[in-house]
Amino acid sequence: MVEPSGIVGVAVVALGMVLTPGPNMIYLVSRSITQGRHAGMISLGGVAAGFMVYLIATNLGLSAVFIAVPELYVAVKLAGAAYLAYLAWNALKPGGVSVFAPQDVPHEPPRRLFTMGLMTNLLNPKIAIMYLSLIPQFIDLDKGHVLLQGLVLGSVQIVVSVAVNLTIVLAAGTIAVFLSRRPSWLRTQRCMMGTVLGALAVSLALDTSGPAAAS
Repeated sequence: MVEPSGIVGVAVVALGMVLTPGPNMIYLVSRSITQGRHAGMISLGGVAAGFMVYLIATNLGLSAVFIAVPELYVAVKLAGAAYLAYLAWNALKPGGVSVFAPQDVPHEPPRRLFTMGLMTNLLNPKIAIMYLSLIPQFIDLDKGHVLLQGLVLGSVQIVVSVAVNLTIVLAAGTIAVFLSRRPSWLRTQRCMMGTVLGALAVSLALDTSGPAAAS
């Protein structure tokens, strides 16, 4: 029902986006470093739940709202671009902090960790844009069962993103120790992260495409 090319396409897009530093990665890494892998995995559960919310909402017609009110879609993209630009500035400004630099944050109970992971993902602009604009491009209307296709393709994205983020959670502590012993590498990582976030913010702000109608 779903073309293999569509599954591969979504997997590639999902991999590219999850490897781009953003709110989810920053939160999961910081939580894993400061409170341990268990806390990071609970937080990841919240992030995964956020993916599910977007997946279900989009396939039940949320994208239709953006098609009907394109100004709202533009507002979402601009807000996302502004948020990414803010993250880029925090990384690049003098005294900026790397995503792998341990930070003094309070330890939170499991329920709050899950909730914070959920809200971090729900407020992540690049996830909203992906579900509302990119994934529908891989749906083949001629195959029918559009809802099922959307759910399958979205599930592929969730599997890829959760797998990569789980790897990051498990490796965050080791990477942090490695970089802490090499201050120049830590600065380089911070600059690279800020540059990528800034480029993504500019790209998002200048993008003139509208929401996909295929969903």
